[in-house]
Amino acid sequence: MFRAVARIFRTPDLRRKIGFTLGIVALFRLGSFVPAPFVDFGNVQTCLANNAGTTGLYELVNLFSGGALLQLSIFALGIMPYITASIIVQLLRVVIPHFDTLYKEGQTGQAKLTQYTRYLTIALGVLQSTTLITVARSGALFGTTTGVPECTALITDDAWYAIMLMVITMTAGTGLIMWMGELITERGIGNGMSLLIFTSIAAQFPGALLSIQQARGVEILIMVLAVGVVIMAAVVFVEQSQRRIPVQYAKRMVGRRTYGGNNTYIPIKVNMAGVVPVIFASSLLYLPALIAQFNQPAAGETPAAWVTWISNNLVSGDSPFYMALYFLLIVGFTYFYVAITFNPEEVADNMKKYGGFVPGIRAGRPTADYLDYVLTRVTLPGALYLGIIALIPLIALSTVGANANFPFGGASILIIVGVGLETVKQIDSQLQQRHYEGLLR
Repeated sequence: MFRAVARIFRTPDLRRKIGFTLGIVALFRLGSFVPAPFVDFGNVQTCLANNAGTTGLYELVNLFSGGALLQLSIFALGIMPYITASIIVQLLRVVIPHFDTLYKEGQTGQAKLTQYTRYLTIALGVLQSTTLITVARSGALFGTTTGVPECTALITDDAWYAIMLMVITMTAGTGLIMWMGELITERGIGNGMSLLIFTSIAAQFPGALLSIQQARGVEILIMVLAVGVVIMAAVVFVEQSQRRIPVQYAKRMVGRRTYGGNNTYIPIKVNMAGVVPVIFASSLLYLPALIAQFNQPAAGETPAAWVTWISNNLVSGDSPFYMALYFLLIVGFTYFYVAITFNPEEVADNMKKYGGFVPGIRAGRPTADYLDYVLTRVTLPGALYLGIIALIPLIALSTVGANANFPFGGASILIIVGVGLETVKQIDSQLQQRHYEGLLR
């Protein structure tokens, strides 16, 4: 293992790619601590130090921004606008035929879809930065501000030009992050966007573990680490699991040459949806809480019944109703996302076009029905797995008393493991090309 790592740094091309990637990652983390214009950095740090920023309303966005959201930095929005734009463009393929046509055109069509994603990312950046600044001005960014007057004075200037400059700065920060991710993909190692998300999440692990140790003691910390190792092993096992459907291709003569006649398989992963259903479910559950937050009564008034119900059932992560609804939404979104990303009829038609067939299954419609049958049943354990992993932080919050940023669960552990595996595979393949011996054995 150590010899393989040494070979990485003895390979000039690979060493240059890894160095470039680490340099971009360092700049990305530096920008997470640079405050936006007209932000009172001292008051922000006071609110964070008083632990007022543990509200679950912005937990997902703050997670993907590496804590930069609650810092109100120039990279406050992080990579979240790009993730949202990518998901929207992918879903629009089902609604808009032109998008589906571009997707099937190959590299040229993919380039146009990427350009649409960039435009939509900037638009979402303007929208989300405006919302974030509005919430910060109202004093509701850190949830309850009782005893912390600094949380109502985060912005030093309320003039229109100051607000506009903040919106432009945060939106430009989102565009810069998007460009940095594309640079890593082009000149570095691994997928740039995924690595930036990986960096944002991994940067919060030490702080989360330290807070658990300070709040619950060393014994609970050791127990959390042991549980984390077990969870990571289980995630690696499931993420690598797949159902392989055998496919045979008939021999065919083209001129004097014989084509086909080989055997292959269609890999259907247990978790084909990745972390997207967790993001969908979290975002959907945040909407009622966000609406309720903007309908808080004035001092001395009684809140409306629906606001009280949402505060009791859809804001607190330890609510049984919240957990059950979260789990069901993840299961439903898993089936929905798999259905729009894997088309059995299209796969069956392509197989029939090139003379492929599943042994024992007729080509055409029967093959599509068989693929749909297998996909439906393989997706069930994948959906249950995603729901259980996503509930781990909420269960830890209600049982062990760990804070809401419990590191080993939810979207964080799925992204950490998935991106880590993919990056290691890329390094391994490049080592094999140059030394005939990879990183993994």
